Amino acid sequence: MANIRGKSFKAIAFDVSEGYVAVNPLFLKPLESDVIKGLYEELLKMQSEIRGEPIKHGDIASIRWRNMRLQRLYSAAMIIKNFARERRLGLS
Repeated sequence: MANIRGKSFKAIAFDVSEGYVAVNPLFLKPLESDVIKGLYEELLKMQSEIRGEPIKHGDIASIRWRNMRLQRLYSAAMIIKNFARERRLGLS
């Protein structure tokens, strides 16, 4: 299984959602196309997992935290998608 900086795709996706890793073109540049595709797919999986987590409707702090994590994952996925489009890499 491929990894990034010694971490699995799942660990990197978790770190992105928590805000520990910032995905940008400089981060993606040294990576191969299959690694970028794997990271993209894991980010989408993590988004689905977070959306499926039950939350209390009155708990504003947990709703904000959940939305922040989803926002980080979405922006990272869009950065990867645009990077792949510029480099003509197929993600699907």
